[in-house]
Amino acid sequence: MSQLDNMLQKAVTTVPECVAAGFIDLASGMLLGVKTVDSHPQEVVELLAAATADLFQGANVVAIEKLFRTARGVPEDGQHYFQEVIVNSNNLIHVFLRGKRQQQVAAFVCRKGANLGMVLAKARIAMPEIEAGL
Repeated sequence: MSQLDNMLQKAVTTVPECVAAGFIDLASGMLLGVKTVDSHPQEVVELLAAATADLFQGANVVAIEKLFRTARGVPEDGQHYFQEVIVNSNNLIHVFLRGKRQQQVAAFVCRKGANLGMVLAKARIAMPEIEAGL
């Protein structure tokens, strides 16, 4: 198992009620690693990278960030406004955290009953180790 796989597995066990963790490279659109505790349809796993890229760098998101920069007189420096995205579905909490390098995102999928504050805290703690595993 690779270092990234080890760190994703550790995150699955430390983030409350986590059923899956993945690491996505936005520049290439690739899913770099994924660990799950339940069986997930392969189609969903394959679409994870594309859906995450849309969340963080879809055309409308890029346009909004450009408008914010222009309105605030901030030059383009590679930093993005949207660093975390939380999606609540019927049965799950999906937390997406952008990495320090700004081009990778970790995704954590937890059962709906998890405490969202603890999910965020533990996911944020796991992020540096996941990035170091790359």
